[in-house]
Amino acid sequence: MTVSSLAAPAQAEARPDRPGATELRLAAFAAHRRARFPLGPLTLFTGPSGSGKTGALRAYEALARLGGGAALGEVFPDPVACVPERARPDAQRRRGFRIGCTVDGPEGPVRLEVAVQAEPELRIVGERLTAGGVTLLETALRDPGRRVVQAAWHTAGSSPVTRGPLPDDRLGTALLPLRVAGRTDGERRVLAAAEQMVVALRSVYACDPSPRRMRAATPLGAGRLLRGCDNLAEVLWRTRSECGHRYAHLVTAVRAGCAGPVTDVLAEPLGDGTVRALLDRGDGVRTHLGLLGDGELRYLALALVLLTGPGVLEVDPAGEVPAALQTLTVLADGLDRGLDVRQAGELVRLAARMCERGHIRLVGAVGEAVRVREEPGVTVVDLTP
Repeated sequence: MTVSSLAAPAQAEARPDRPGATELRLAAFAAHRRARFPLGPLTLFTGPSGSGKTGALRAYEALARLGGGAALGEVFPDPVACVPERARPDAQRRRGFRIGCTVDGPEGPVRLEVAVQAEPELRIVGERLTAGGVTLLETALRDPGRRVVQAAWHTAGSSPVTRGPLPDDRLGTALLPLRVAGRTDGERRVLAAAEQMVVALRSVYACDPSPRRMRAATPLGAGRLLRGCDNLAEVLWRTRSECGHRYAHLVTAVRAGCAGPVTDVLAEPLGDGTVRALLDRGDGVRTHLGLLGDGELRYLALALVLLTGPGVLEVDPAGEVPAALQTLTVLADGLDRGLDVRQAGELVRLAARMCERGHIRLVGAVGEAVRVREEPGVTVVDLTP
């Protein structure tokens, strides 16, 4: 694995106001062992098929969902597929995997490690949250017959730690605000670190546009873009009236990535309560999006994602934290799928511009053919063996 970045040299600066993941660690997950991947505002995994690009993004999304409070079974419907292929069971026939990440923010770097047992039963068997060399939360499975783990969190009061049970199917870090009173400086430090981790993880939008679903007219509704961008026409209808400045940028981006002239991107209601999307070609010519190629549709949808925000995307940000202190992270496996070299280049350059502003981050996977090393601001993780 090689890592390169053309971002500006790091300068000594204050801690970031917005929490963001700076490293993904896959100690033992699918094809990865003892792997550590740096994450910047714009990170692209590249490498041949089978090198583990999808696995890395899948692990990141899993951490995000656990941080949002999802149950383990929902996050890992096929947990055995996450176990490294050559992992041998122990004497009790147990096998599992380990994932983690580091999040930087106002509290400094906070590190999370999670150990999951996949066989014979799916459960979290260990978790550790650390910051500044101090273990703030540590859990361990003590009694396999009970569906809990024994947790110990930093107190720094009359006793150094507080102990108690936590469920073995939820991320303990996400549950800490419900269990820690915050009476001592140590407990307040635990809560601050846990909040930083959870805010960074749950503000994640996994996106994989499906051109087949995007071609049809869609009913008018809440106007929040789904993971597959099925309701693209509805979201275009909503965003055009809400933010003319950003919409103008979208039109410019579409003009750069779609064949033929483009003077506008429109959405029009139909008589049956649905709305369809069109490209205005000028001189009265309009092209229904259903006639566009798969690459053009994926390019348009991904450009829309980069130019909008959590209020438009189907994502669950931390409601108790001001939006100005959150950063949306977009996960895009197969970012260049169906795109030609020109479209892929335009999309990466758009992503670099948007990520530089700080309100959005992107972690994507691209094929070997896409030239991303020359783009400034891109952290490239090359998984070529």
